[in-house]
Amino acid sequence: MTPFQRYNNLTGWIVFAIALLTYSITVEPTASFWDCGEFIACAFKLQVPHPPGAPFFLMIGRLFSMFAFGDLDSVAFWVNMVSVLTSAFTILFLFWTITLLGRKLLAKTDEALTTADSILLLGAGAVGALAYTWSDSFWFSAVEAEVYGMSSFFTAIVIWAVFKWERIEDEAAENRWLIFIAYLVGLSIGVHLLNLVTLPALALVYYFKKNKNISLFGGILAFGAGLVVLGIINSGIIPGLPSMAGKFEIFFVNTLGLPYTSGVIFFVILFLGALVWGIRYSEKNNKVILNVALLSLTFVLIGYASYLMVLVRANYNPPINENNPQDVLSFVSYLKREQYGSRPLLYGPTFVSRPISQKRGEPMYRRQNGKYVVYDYRPEYEYEPGANVLLPRMYSTQGSHPQLYREMTGLAEGQKPTLADNIGFMLSYQIGHMYWRYFLWNFVGRESDEEGSGNLLPWDVSKEYPSIISKNKAHDNFFMLPFILGLLGLVIQYFRNRRDLLVLGLLFLLTGVALVVYLNSPPVEPRERDYIYVGSFYIFCMWIGFGVIAIAEGMAAFLKNATTRSAVAAALGLAVPLMMGFKGWDNHDRSNRYHSVDFARNLLNSCAPNAILFTGGDNDTFPLWYVQEVEGFRTDVRVCNLSLLGTDWYINQMKRKTYESEALPISLEANNYAFGKNDIVPFYEIPGVKGGINLKEYMSLVKQENKAIQVPLTSGDMTSILPSSVLFLPVNVEEVRKMNIIKSDFAPFLSDSISWTIGNRDLYKSDLIMLDIISTNDWKRPIYFSSTLAGSNYLNLKEYMQLEGYAFRLLPVRVPGATDGYVNSDIMYKTMMDKMFWRELNNPDVYYDNTYLGSPIFTARISFLRLVGQLLSENKVEEARKAMDRALTVMPDESIPYDQISANYIRPLFQMGNNKKALEIADTMARRSDENLNFVKRHGSLNQRDANIDLYILQTIVNACRESNQAQATAKYDAIFQKHITGFNVMGQ
Repeated sequence: MTPFQRYNNLTGWIVFAIALLTYSITVEPTASFWDCGEFIACAFKLQVPHPPGAPFFLMIGRLFSMFAFGDLDSVAFWVNMVSVLTSAFTILFLFWTITLLGRKLLAKTDEALTTADSILLLGAGAVGALAYTWSDSFWFSAVEAEVYGMSSFFTAIVIWAVFKWERIEDEAAENRWLIFIAYLVGLSIGVHLLNLVTLPALALVYYFKKNKNISLFGGILAFGAGLVVLGIINSGIIPGLPSMAGKFEIFFVNTLGLPYTSGVIFFVILFLGALVWGIRYSEKNNKVILNVALLSLTFVLIGYASYLMVLVRANYNPPINENNPQDVLSFVSYLKREQYGSRPLLYGPTFVSRPISQKRGEPMYRRQNGKYVVYDYRPEYEYEPGANVLLPRMYSTQGSHPQLYREMTGLAEGQKPTLADNIGFMLSYQIGHMYWRYFLWNFVGRESDEEGSGNLLPWDVSKEYPSIISKNKAHDNFFMLPFILGLLGLVIQYFRNRRDLLVLGLLFLLTGVALVVYLNSPPVEPRERDYIYVGSFYIFCMWIGFGVIAIAEGMAAFLKNATTRSAVAAALGLAVPLMMGFKGWDNHDRSNRYHSVDFARNLLNSCAPNAILFTGGDNDTFPLWYVQEVEGFRTDVRVCNLSLLGTDWYINQMKRKTYESEALPISLEANNYAFGKNDIVPFYEIPGVKGGINLKEYMSLVKQENKAIQVPLTSGDMTSILPSSVLFLPVNVEEVRKMNIIKSDFAPFLSDSISWTIGNRDLYKSDLIMLDIISTNDWKRPIYFSSTLAGSNYLNLKEYMQLEGYAFRLLPVRVPGATDGYVNSDIMYKTMMDKMFWRELNNPDVYYDNTYLGSPIFTARISFLRLVGQLLSENKVEEARKAMDRALTVMPDESIPYDQISANYIRPLFQMGNNKKALEIADTMARRSDENLNFVKRHGSLNQRDANIDLYILQTIVNACRESNQAQATAKYDAIFQKHITGFNVMGQ
């Protein structure tokens, strides 16, 4: 081992230690929002998460969870440490890759490296690796239990291994490294598929080494061969092998009459036998390339075998068992993510295209009486001639997407987007907004952590931002220094080693812009997606490292001593990542942040014992899964996710007992809600039932598939309909009174039935199941709706709902005019004051990003506002004062800035006589809104929605002061409001 190799190893481990320390200090102590709660719960008990799963990640997470030694509260921390450790190893392999490629830039062997060369190479490696360590997007993923940290690790080690292989001269050793790389690729499949994208570019490394006569045509062929390998793994192995096994299974069971799994067993034996024969044949006949290829395939399959965990665990029916992939046929659907649908890539319809017919696609099977029976076919839509276009970037018809497409491109209603429109949308939004903006976040500067926030350029340092931006912890200006250093590295690689530049350039494009084109993002996403593109940021950090070598070259004319020159270049280069780490620390430090879990606990504690709780999206549900599955908190409450309740497998799971929660009262049978059955129940009013329909009788008719409530579809099948916009449900008044669930004040509103207008709307399957539960339950179990749900999820039943915290309870009592539910102040006061968790929300040193400041804080502040308002209406002033004090104490402005909900606190504060606090809040919020609106007038960088919120805040303050006879304050704040009102389109009107 040469001196440089020793120093290279030592410095690499030092950089690893710095990354490990960084991530260990800033790691989130519990489950973050989004997928983390689901992944931690599934890792802890080896359950089945959303498709396509991440079984290898979960198994490693399970091992790490054991370090909790029975302390359930620390399980999340230890699963988060999987990302911490693998991310630190990513930095280690990035360092070694930079020094590996840097030696090629210097064109020297390890033995020929001088002290100056060693300093320069080690400095380059440290600068590039630390730049990635403290880059915005990678740091985000490194401190939470998501797959992207481990996925980056596999990408890093594969790239390093390929360039390491390139240096090996011994053919036997070369082949062992190729097999090792194949094994890493196979393992990475059980984490995330990002690693596969690197294969076409890395195929060029093989071509450059194995061929002395390099040509453009040969390079194209090598890249094409890499694409073929990618296709073989991504389509031929991952879903392809299980699909073939499924065909064997159907043949053996349906045709030959053999038992279940016989076809799969035969296929596995046949395939493995053929593989072993091929390996033996290639070995005996000295066919080296074939032997290496088959062994590489074998090791890819060994790595891919982590997916067997999905099949095994699904057959045990764990509480979290998404898609229930218990046999090879459902497993293929799981791998293909079929529940999420598909997006057109190169050719297909646009958002204005309308299907004119539907034909049967692939058959879908289920087990029945010892056979596989076709129960439906996947629909394939056919469009009118000319509907399909090249490169359909604007394709989504969901929700507000068509309107957003029109706003972004200027298309008129009904106007068909041209190829130019699609390309324009791809360049401006998909590449510009959804990739380039993220790239600049990492290497130029980030305006704030507000969703959709832009970039900071060096000259923006003189721009006078409103305090909401300037004091935002993610307001980081890097003065373009990382970007410039990366460009310098790219330039020197261009002049010194164009082959490696081609490889890295293709890796950069494949993990960046090519992913943008492949993913084909809709016009709005649930959250920022920068973590998807960390592979391209990883490559750019290599160029940042090479930038140190470029700096040293640039100083050669005036700094003659090579050692001094290398040391100065390394020191100057290190200033860049150190600046990134210093500026980014406060908005990546997640220590002492617990409210994702506390929010889940608060939502569960808003429910009575043995309740049914309807929830919505990921951030409603995944934290609840975590606290129930891992911490064992309130397992008597059955969480029912409406996003999943439209799937047959999830409904079946809801019909089983789980922990302390009994099965849900669902009367419909499997054939009533099978895939394709009652997915949409159209509204089709029958004249004879205009007065309304009995919900119990209606559900009975649906269950019986009664022709009285069915109409034919164009396919010839029959479907149930909703025959009336009015529903009613009989109530056994005496039984309800015995349950003691109605507050005495509301007892006069109790009657022998409830009746409501659900509206002239189609029902989705999830709506149908909700109505079935309500009908079958007979008020025996408490039914709650999370207050975070979209308005349509309440089925127009709000007047029958009682707010008891973060959730509405459905009761057989209608309070007229309570269009947003009514408040049971007795229950809600005890819940909000005694049963809620608020850890560290009042700590200004804890970082809360937009996810936390959104729905969780909105929900908390709205709940306190509703409670205080009800208490004041009941003349319970002292209790109202205590509740308001609690709201302002646990969520003070210093840590959780006032929002538009806080503006509504001013009026009740005046009512309670706390004029000082009311005016303090009014003054703070009015000043900020004035700053924001002045900034918009000068720069126009905030969107219309932000301006509307600030105008709403000012109007709310003025009205509160006016109604409370605060003449001086009214005049002061009205002057600010009137100054801005003429310059903006109020509330979008």
